[in-house]
Amino acid sequence: MKNKIALEEHFAIELTIGDSEVYARPEVWAGLKSNLLDFEQQRIEQMDAWGTEYAILSLNSPAVQAIPDPRRAVEVARRANEVLAEQAARRPTRFGGFAALPMQDPEAAARELERCVKEFGFHGFLVNGFSQVGDERTVVYYDAPRFADFWAAAAALGKPFYMHPRDPLPAREPIYDGAHWLTGPTWAFAVETSIHALRLLSSGLFDRHPGLQMILGHFGEGIPFNIWRVDHILRKGRRGMPCEKQIGDYLRSNVHITTSGNFRTPTLLSTMLEVGSDRIMYSVDYPFEKHEDAASWFDHCEISDNDRLKIGRDNARELFKLP
Repeated sequence: MKNKIALEEHFAIELTIGDSEVYARPEVWAGLKSNLLDFEQQRIEQMDAWGTEYAILSLNSPAVQAIPDPRRAVEVARRANEVLAEQAARRPTRFGGFAALPMQDPEAAARELERCVKEFGFHGFLVNGFSQVGDERTVVYYDAPRFADFWAAAAALGKPFYMHPRDPLPAREPIYDGAHWLTGPTWAFAVETSIHALRLLSSGLFDRHPGLQMILGHFGEGIPFNIWRVDHILRKGRRGMPCEKQIGDYLRSNVHITTSGNFRTPTLLSTMLEVGSDRIMYSVDYPFEKHEDAASWFDHCEISDNDRLKIGRDNARELFKLP
């Protein structure tokens, strides 16, 4: 399929590139680093070769979210967003942007999001999971009361947000001790991100802002495959949960899911049965994943041409109001 749109596609700046080294074997780090910093050569060549017309780019992980000093977080976010805005302005038919936000300071994050949307034309924002605030061991999740005004400002702009993974802090999750191979995209990313997403879904956030839309990658970080059991258990009685609906209701009205880094047809079909093809969008997770692997699978997987067009392009056009 030609003219696909992809939206979990990453870049880095010199201030954040080191955060990605842990996710690459030494022998492949040089290539990954080059691809993260590149906009003009390998990135465009791979998009052209494998049928991606337009990519919404976002900063690598954890980047801003791992900067405990709020002032420094603001500085790095602004710099990353300005680099991305410059590149998108040079190639407006190929690149769009998700803002990086200093969630350590919710008021500053709201201002930066407004700047990125109104001045740069960004399509929303992407957060790399929880943020560290004040010191490296103190974390905040975005269902906390301190973010109420931020979410009101974000919802007023009418743009979606992408909840992207990061690893849990080792001091808070000792279960990975001695099994480091289970961290990152193997398993820890999905667990950490799905719990954070479930916190937001159950917090009442989407009752207060019913138009707000969240995007989850990697086929929803496992949530679609467990949503029946989540709601089944909650129906038996969980006191104090502030949301008005079942979690599955929000999943089907306030969440969009991408194929990033998870290129398997049975997984796609199961997700389609759970949330419908209108809420699934094509993505690669470049350069951590290859356009070749994503497109070779998606362009030929056993779905209808109508669903392929929706997932590959039309759903993203509608969500982001693309021409």
